[in-house]
Amino acid sequence: MARIFCVANQKGGVGKTTTCVNLAAALHQAGQRTLLVDLDPQGNATMGSGVDKRALEKSVYHLLVGLAGLEQARATSPSGGFDILPANRDLAGAEVELVDLERRENRLRDALKAFDDDYDFVLIDCPPSLSMLTLNGLCAAHGVIIPMQCEYYALEGLSDLVNTIKKVHANLNRDLKIIGLLRVMFDPRMTLQQQVSAQLEGHFGDKVFRAIVPRNVRLAEAPSHGIPGVVFDKSAKGAQAYMAFADEMIERVRTL
Repeated sequence: MARIFCVANQKGGVGKTTTCVNLAAALHQAGQRTLLVDLDPQGNATMGSGVDKRALEKSVYHLLVGLAGLEQARATSPSGGFDILPANRDLAGAEVELVDLERRENRLRDALKAFDDDYDFVLIDCPPSLSMLTLNGLCAAHGVIIPMQCEYYALEGLSDLVNTIKKVHANLNRDLKIIGLLRVMFDPRMTLQQQVSAQLEGHFGDKVFRAIVPRNVRLAEAPSHGIPGVVFDKSAKGAQAYMAFADEMIERVRTL
């Protein structure tokens, strides 16, 4: 049975896509059958996985509006080895089209259900807003992974996101829970980041992942080559942090 996880944060620029792509590649390297679902019309996870979003015949858009099944829409990342449901600008139109469709918030969940035995992990990269696309991701998922920077504004946004997850849990998806918080772009030299990190551990306890992803140039360079950072430079500190995070995810899933 596939474990489905949404990587979500309503704040932009917090490393959601970087986390999705690198976690997918790290899980694949650990022998896990992995599918990455790109739910962001910008298609950054698609390009970062080495799939050209401009050359797509079928995408997650076609899946959501019922014009294709998962088999027709999925591709394989040539650099990461995992499967991907790619996205491009077509997906922006799905926001409007989904409004009139039946079970509009469950379109992704219904499409993935038939392929439950094909994967161990399904990761969903959500756009940085609470849209119909994000709602589809939250309704399909068993849990939410929240990547966040250890800064004051990030704490403000976190409370909004936790409230959103509670509402979705209460009204649409009883399986949904917060799996954990991942500290990303961490700079241990900054006192504020150390203080916020300590606050998170104090408030959320074991919901905070042990793995911490540092600021890392090699991780930032990797997407321009269409290669996940954990493949681009395995020796980089950021890549090693994501490999450790993948091991922690596998361990955490066993206890769910």
